[in-house]
Amino acid sequence: MEFFRKTLDPVIALSAIAVLDVFLFLVVGAWTVGGGETMMTGLIAQTFLGDDLRRLPFWSLVFPVHGDYWKIYISLGMLFGAFAGALLSREFYLRIPRRLSEWVLITIGGLLMGVGIRLAFVCNVSTFFGLTPEMNLGGYLAISGIIAGAWVGSMIYKRILEG
Repeated sequence: MEFFRKTLDPVIALSAIAVLDVFLFLVVGAWTVGGGETMMTGLIAQTFLGDDLRRLPFWSLVFPVHGDYWKIYISLGMLFGAFAGALLSREFYLRIPRRLSEWVLITIGGLLMGVGIRLAFVCNVSTFFGLTPEMNLGGYLAISGIIAGAWVGSMIYKRILEG
């Protein structure tokens, strides 16, 4: 599969994304992935907690759990597409952290990302591909914060692992 090993021209790739984003916006509205991932989390929690999950206001008032939430399938499609692309390009491999410090940093980073997605009620993917092409100032502010956070996080990660 030579197609998956080549890098696409950025202008062509971003033009295709913009056209698809406009189409998706016209059909279903603003594209958000965080809702699908939140609903999947709710379904997993419901599997373990059952009806006790409804005692939490978030899951009973704000985001009631149900399996036919269509954004779940966008998240699963992205996951499957990324996995298939990595396999077809022969770029897929598992990397398991070797030091406890890496596990701690990964856990803290994941928790901070989870808190951030709940505070923003949107995810970085939909911010970048949804809000930014729609010329939404919130998209540009979010992307600036994501870039700054990634830079600070990488500096912390590098300093801890080198020390």
